[in-house]
Amino acid sequence: MIPALEIAVQDAAGVRIAAEVAAARVELASALALGGLTPSPATVELALETAGTVGPEVHVLIRPRAGGFHYTADEVAVSERDVRWAVAAGAAGVVIGALDDAGRLDLDAMARLRDAAGAASVTLHRAVDVTADPVATLRAARELGIRRVLTSGGASAAIDGVEMLRAMVAAAEGAIEVMAGSGVDAAAAPVLANAGVDAIHFSAKRAVDGAGGVRMGSAADGVGGYEVTDRDIALAICAALGRRPGAAAAQ
Repeated sequence: MIPALEIAVQDAAGVRIAAEVAAARVELASALALGGLTPSPATVELALETAGTVGPEVHVLIRPRAGGFHYTADEVAVSERDVRWAVAAGAAGVVIGALDDAGRLDLDAMARLRDAAGAASVTLHRAVDVTADPVATLRAARELGIRRVLTSGGASAAIDGVEMLRAMVAAAEGAIEVMAGSGVDAAAAPVLANAGVDAIHFSAKRAVDGAGGVRMGSAADGVGGYEVTDRDIALAICAALGRRPGAAAAQ
């Protein structure tokens, strides 16, 4: 089976590139440089309008802040409302993750967010990779009825977590999808596909200098660089997997 493709994007331009390479889904986020945060309502609305009826599914990242995945009651409440809003706006799914104070999957928080999503697809993001046992965490997510897990196999880059990814695919037993992501490029993508994962997730991003191309100041000044989805990088990953633009894979 050829893995499905999912691209992490930050705007409608990224959605259009994902459609061009026949990605099954986009994970829509803001601030990918921080690992991704919940996008604004207007960003979600425009992405959904861009995807239309023929584009990729839009799955919205729900993450209230950077800096780990153990959340306060208020942060879980915010996330729950964001999940409900995204699904009501038309998102096909949401991407969530919450850990308890021991670094295990927070079953209560995850159940609340899952329930808030209703019938929409739910993905557990790479919070799984900072748990002590990603295979056990995958099994817990499976028991919660989560649709898929985005994982690098516990490594910083998915290419370094291939053996763990194989173990997670085996543990999934076809009941939960395993999607490999983190640091995926044209060289890594075929190796990850051979590990038997259901999908491959990548951002295909490149950095752009702020201030009209002139580097000045820092991101904290509001004039640093930013990141955009790069069409050529996305096409190169697609080609490395033996896929032509517009040739859809199984979802």
